[in-house]
Amino acid sequence: MNPQATALALAAAWWGPGAAAHCPPLARALALPLWLETSDPVVALTFDDGPHPEGTPAVLEALADAGARATFFLVGEQVERCRPLVGEIVAAGHEPAVHGYRHRNQMRLSPGELARDLRRAVATIEDAAGRAPRLYRPPYGAFTAGGIALVRRTSLQPLLWSKWGRDWRRDAAPEEIARLATRDLRAGDVVLLHDGDSYSPPGSHRRTAQALPAILAAAAERGLRAVSV
Repeated sequence: MNPQATALALAAAWWGPGAAAHCPPLARALALPLWLETSDPVVALTFDDGPHPEGTPAVLEALADAGARATFFLVGEQVERCRPLVGEIVAAGHEPAVHGYRHRNQMRLSPGELARDLRRAVATIEDAAGRAPRLYRPPYGAFTAGGIALVRRTSLQPLLWSKWGRDWRRDAAPEEIARLATRDLRAGDVVLLHDGDSYSPPGSHRRTAQALPAILAAAAERGLRAVSV
């Protein structure tokens, strides 16, 4: 193999996992879960990018009204800004998880930068939650080969998603968010939503909160309970 072909092959091996969230066969090959392994009639609601001073309380209220549980993939720098909300998440029976210390794409980080970011995120979230987080989802759902290895060495479990509301878009409406998040919803699905707008258009968290009751109602109509992971 010539040097150029070798370089391309190495690049593909390193960055190729970045497509796993959108390619189930690749996700399976890399053992990156998109679904829950369960036979129970449940779905996992997951929220990225928080905590947020407005979005997280609104989401917590909607979940409480429905008696639902969720998993919150927290960003360390947001935890430092809104630390009490992490306690509220845990006290309500939800699961705190890791979304990085800063919301940065793994593909733009060196292995050392990623390792430092992950260590700081885990420490920050554990300190605020009072317990060690178990789950990790990378910003943008983009893994590198090195990122996968690092997360597993850190004893975190990766989790991507099988459904999403695309609620970060500037033109997303609550009705469309709910429709996309519940389209062909079935047991074991992992639904991706966002409870903060720190890395998306301002106010997007409001549309997510407005869509959440319809999402929970659609799940209930299918006999599905929303649970934390």
